[in-house]
Amino acid sequence: MDENRLKSVDPDFLAQLNGYALTTAEITYRMPDARALLQVFTWQDYDMAPKFPKLERFLDFWDRELEGPIHSVRVAHAQLLSPTDIRHASEYRIH
Repeated sequence: MDENRLKSVDPDFLAQLNGYALTTAEITYRMPDARALLQVFTWQDYDMAPKFPKLERFLDFWDRELEGPIHSVRVAHAQLLSPTDIRHASEYRIH
């Protein structure tokens, strides 16, 4: 595929073709000023199972930079495309 056509392709679609899939993490954390209270934060991005490197980097950032300690993390991962979903179409020219 030539570079000009590749630039017009959605980057999320290209990520899916490279094995990334939509990942959602529900992060439950303790409030910094009231540790008995729990709050929920939802994180979502395209990530690679089973190690989830983007989520790991985000959780490392959270531990390092934010005051609310993480209580728990629940992860949902959805493979939106698989190799059988991609089919090459023939090229037709119309006058």
